[in-house]
Amino acid sequence: MKLIRALLSCCAAGAVAFAALGASAARADDLSFGIISTDSSAVLKQRWQPFIDDLNRQTGLHVNAFFATDYSGIIEAMRFNKVQIGYFGNASAMEAVDRSNGEVFAKVLYANGDTGYKSVLITNVNSRVKTLDDVFKNPKDLTLGWGDPNSTSGSLVPGYYLFAQRNLPVNATTFKTVLPSSHEANLLAVVNNKVDIATNNTMELATLARKHPDRFKEVRVLWTSPLIPSDPLVMRKDLPEATKQKLRDFFYHYAKTDPREKKIMADITGYAGFAPSSDEQLLPIRQIALFQQKQKIAADTHLSDDDRKSQIAAIDAKIGALNAPAKP
Repeated sequence: MKLIRALLSCCAAGAVAFAALGASAARADDLSFGIISTDSSAVLKQRWQPFIDDLNRQTGLHVNAFFATDYSGIIEAMRFNKVQIGYFGNASAMEAVDRSNGEVFAKVLYANGDTGYKSVLITNVNSRVKTLDDVFKNPKDLTLGWGDPNSTSGSLVPGYYLFAQRNLPVNATTFKTVLPSSHEANLLAVVNNKVDIATNNTMELATLARKHPDRFKEVRVLWTSPLIPSDPLVMRKDLPEATKQKLRDFFYHYAKTDPREKKIMADITGYAGFAPSSDEQLLPIRQIALFQQKQKIAADTHLSDDDRKSQIAAIDAKIGALNAPAKP
């Protein structure tokens, strides 16, 4: 009898250990997919959930969508391993790579064949602002809808190509009001004539034109940036290699032929699928960010001449390293 009890006890212990192992294995396949807050969480969930469902079904992974109220929420979530995969803009992807143990592994493709998108400055068609010159005549009289600090098209690119080139920093002293918000909120603010001008991008405008052509007619584009590389996908470097390969296989082949998958991608933001990529696509964004840092240091009156020269020299060295040809 004692022997039977001992055997039963061993079996029970083994069952518990096996169950724990199984639970551990299941947890190893549990991932969170962070999606930057270009729109409200409800809108993003509606766009992305069919894609997430396909990702789970085709890979056997258990992936949940993770939405935050701002870009930094996704970056920090990846930093603390609460998010393992992320859809980012280029500026936020740079932060995820530098601060959150991430690596770029894919980029989106567009249905219209474009290899990227553009930042825009927009206003309402009935606004007193008719041209770009009107913006710079008296910016202190204007309310600016600005992007998230980590947004490529909402802040980094217009901050550099539009405002820095005219020596106009974006802050509460140069404009009547600066209102940082999402692309969706800024677009609605312009449509409803709640702000004088706002940053946005050509993807959001295309979505608005497709879904709400009447509202699109209320938008006037004042400025368009150079081409921005298409949005990258980032994964944590420390994911198991088998998991990484499942993700690569899924993203690289998704929506290539299946009409249903193509529709899901088109409904997200006019996408057509994904292509392989790497951290190298962030190079032009790094150059812009460093140049902006250099401008801020040059204009900082609190620094001594020696400190200013030293900091500028350090940034010039970083820019030089980025511009140096890759070693064979």
